[in-house]
Amino acid sequence: MRDKSNFNLVIYLFVAFILGGLLMYVIAINTDVFESLTPTQTTSTNDSTCRACSGTVIVNEGSLSASVEKAYDAVMMVRNYKNATTVQSTGSGFVYKTDSKYAYLMTNHHVIDGAAKVTLITSKDKEIEGKVLGSDEYLDLAVVRLNKSDIIDIVEIGTSEKSKLGDTVFTIGSPLGYEYRGTITDGILSGKDREVAVSLSSTNDWIMKVLQTNAAVNPGNSGGPLLNASGEVIGIISLKLVETEVENMGFAIPIEYAMSHIDSLEKGEAIVRPMLGISMINATDTYSLYRNGILLDDNVTSGVVVAEITNNSGASKSDLKKGDVITKLNGEETSNIAYLRYELYKYNVGDTITITYLRDGKERTTKVKLTEYKN
Repeated sequence: MRDKSNFNLVIYLFVAFILGGLLMYVIAINTDVFESLTPTQTTSTNDSTCRACSGTVIVNEGSLSASVEKAYDAVMMVRNYKNATTVQSTGSGFVYKTDSKYAYLMTNHHVIDGAAKVTLITSKDKEIEGKVLGSDEYLDLAVVRLNKSDIIDIVEIGTSEKSKLGDTVFTIGSPLGYEYRGTITDGILSGKDREVAVSLSSTNDWIMKVLQTNAAVNPGNSGGPLLNASGEVIGIISLKLVETEVENMGFAIPIEYAMSHIDSLEKGEAIVRPMLGISMINATDTYSLYRNGILLDDNVTSGVVVAEITNNSGASKSDLKKGDVITKLNGEETSNIAYLRYELYKYNVGDTITITYLRDGKERTTKVKLTEYKN
């Protein structure tokens, strides 16, 4: 009996071993089948993907490559020649329109200002001479014409008004000149309706209302496009803050503002601006006030002081007098000359506006019919 029992035990153990092995094999097969039927973990926002050895799809989130490609060939480097052979400055620009014969490139006024010759370098490194049709210092915009056969592509015009703070934006341009042409930088829309004081060759008192971005902007980016994530132009890069403690504060002219003046620039027409008909001094400029024999109350700390009134102007037919302090134009505050000009240039020659001013400590109003500004 003892020998038989031992024999049976051996048989049972052998059978159990075989069955256990078969069971493990079945489990392993089923596990592979189940895994092969389970969806692979993915994050899908673009066509740009990389498949790892494990079979997991890894997506390059936030890639702007398709949007960059959409606009890239429409952007050109702009060279400003001071004579036939010497380059004095460079910038960027983009083709925004074509007709049956020509293409039209938008850039900044300060990019082509003073040029004896302007050339454009395509993304394929072809240099073409262009013709400046029109340019305006206050707008900081210019239009350059070239042959349609010389361009590769045109941009799609978008809208800055529908853009939201925090939206992804990017630039295409030629920072620091030829070596870095076609550079892409990206960031977000950091601000809208920023009022930035700038100095022009004709005046130190001018305000530009611009878009703000933290996308890197450097010398040579001027005139290039600020684009949204769909590759549509929403602004024209114009300036940046340059201070040691400031980083990534670039500004662009809203595309709507630019397009509202583009017809005049294409035709080479001068932008006609209105004038009040006065000489102006900032209320804070005590030295100039003293030289003009004007003494203000101590409580007047801002505004624009009337220093002189031009004969036969709108102001000469109003109640304004020397020493009056203009504080508002059609209800909008004018804390200094720059803000007064900004508000004034919203209107046209022939418009009648309401001026709010201080005289002898009392607030008054008067109407002024705007006349044409003459250089």
